[in-house]
Amino acid sequence: MLDKTISVLEFDKIINKLCDIAISDKTKQKLLTLRPFLSISEVNLRIKETTEARKILESMGTPPLPAMKDMEKILDMTEKGSMLLPEQLSLVGQFIAANNRMKNYLKKAESLGVDMAYYGNSLVDLSGLLNEINVCIRGNRVDDAASKDLKDIRRKMESVNSEIRSKLENLLRSKKDWFTESFVSNRNGHFVLPVKKEYKNQVNGSTLDISSTGATYFIVPNTVLNLEDELSLLRIREENEERKILYTLTNLVQDNSPSIHLNMEALETLDFIFAKGKLSMDMNGVPAVMNNKRYIHIINGRHPFIKPSDCVPLNFTIGNEIRGVVITGPNTGGKTVALKTVGLLQLMAQSGLHIPCESAELCMNNIILCDIGDGQSITENLSTFSAHITNIIEILSQTDRESLVLLDELGSGTDPAEGMGIAISILEELKEKGCLFIATTHYPEVKDYADNTAGLINAKMAFDRDSLKPLYRLEIGMAGESCALYIAKRLGLPKRMLTRAYEEAYGRSNEVKNGTIPDSAFIMDASEETNYVMQNHIQKEKSEKPVNVRSLRFHIGDSVMVYPQKKIGIVYKTANEKGEIGVQIQKTKQLVNHKRLQLKAPATELYPVDYDFSIIFDTVENRKARHKMEKGYQPDLKITYEKEDM
Repeated sequence: MLDKTISVLEFDKIINKLCDIAISDKTKQKLLTLRPFLSISEVNLRIKETTEARKILESMGTPPLPAMKDMEKILDMTEKGSMLLPEQLSLVGQFIAANNRMKNYLKKAESLGVDMAYYGNSLVDLSGLLNEINVCIRGNRVDDAASKDLKDIRRKMESVNSEIRSKLENLLRSKKDWFTESFVSNRNGHFVLPVKKEYKNQVNGSTLDISSTGATYFIVPNTVLNLEDELSLLRIREENEERKILYTLTNLVQDNSPSIHLNMEALETLDFIFAKGKLSMDMNGVPAVMNNKRYIHIINGRHPFIKPSDCVPLNFTIGNEIRGVVITGPNTGGKTVALKTVGLLQLMAQSGLHIPCESAELCMNNIILCDIGDGQSITENLSTFSAHITNIIEILSQTDRESLVLLDELGSGTDPAEGMGIAISILEELKEKGCLFIATTHYPEVKDYADNTAGLINAKMAFDRDSLKPLYRLEIGMAGESCALYIAKRLGLPKRMLTRAYEEAYGRSNEVKNGTIPDSAFIMDASEETNYVMQNHIQKEKSEKPVNVRSLRFHIGDSVMVYPQKKIGIVYKTANEKGEIGVQIQKTKQLVNHKRLQLKAPATELYPVDYDFSIIFDTVENRKARHKMEKGYQPDLKITYEKEDM
């Protein structure tokens, strides 16, 4: 599950960036295994390392870390008794030289007062081995100075070479007509003369090669054969002396192999830490303060893969009494980005990395679980909804008080009423488990649930109603709107279509005589609608809980669907202060929370104006009694009210 979270939240991309920054292949492999630590002391230690690495980088520039290419292979060869070649010994020399430069770099860094600078003391001094390699190997070959015998052999070889060339050049000058060229050639390590075909019998010697046209014969004259033999013997002596020197150096490398391994491990560790420091500089990160108190507070956080110039900083808080945040707002408004930003910054910090923000206090989590994206799978025959539920069931099975859960578009992909119910049940389960959780949704019922449930709070993504553009700014404590009808109106959708859409979504909208919302309400924003209702005398005393606006959209005589039973009923009483609507279902009266109701047909479409609803809701006895009471006081008459089911 953690691997899925790492992929969905793009922590794997952070790891890839670290790998691009690192120098050695071994460090890159180690970085690929980077995962969040579960101990706060370990996390704080790793964050401190990153902080110190950045301080050194900013003060002293890039460290002289070696790539250490093929060093493991070279050391393995020495263990197996193989002889190292000059170019391999050159790599060992380059590694040791980098060791020395790194040691000096960290020695200077000690003046910064950072513990990391003292890593230099763990690097073993291998200057003796380096000196031996530098004396013997130069330009990826064994140097003349490697030994007195080698120097003498090469001096003799040069003398013989000069004598051979001198004799051949004299012959070239004296018999110009015999040769196709005026210089000495070389074939298979032997000096030869380029003799014309017609003169080949005039030159006594051995033919080593013939040109492709057959016009030139490359001949070693007999006059230099003895010298050629002498040169061949000198070459054998040279090779033997070189092998002797290379084996001696190989044994020296093998003797120092434990120290070289220690230095490699130290440099891989430094490479790892400096990669974290460089990443911090690249994204202008800061160290987060970690806690075990289940509290997250991010100030001006940024998603690492959004350009700072294009990124709207995220301010986010959860913890203490608030265990869950429900984020709402229009599509493409940044809800998912906000969700991913919180999750990714948590993963980064808990893995010992700096995070891009102004400051942050983050909590330790035993696991971060998320359901983001549709998860649809053709191969597994999973619909979007099935994929969500399958994933969420797995999430709930692993969640406890120390977990952080991130859920995107909660309850989507199925029937809205049932999806809403499932969404609330999931949030309720997470609340019971005591974990921290963040969810995004479009359901107004889920917003109401969060608003009325202890431990939960709403948040919204701000939206510019003038430009019709999302602002990508998270505002905690307020529920957002999808703004679909408002956007459609601003973009020119005809009013009759907007009216119909509003009635289908929210119920009848054209009664203004009794102070209900008028037909213009569908083009109001949330604050305008609330103000209108308050102006129409439904504002309660400040000490009372305000009536939910949606509950006021149901009127006596409206035909409604009651969920989850999916039974048709008729409204006989408008909302009380709790948002409960009186609904008669098959002659049984009951109070139903407005969240469970969906308007099927408004009363204005079902009954004539001034219709007497007592015909539907009252007994015959009550109606007769009321009729008599209207004529005058009747002491013996009484009206009996049915008990309402709660």
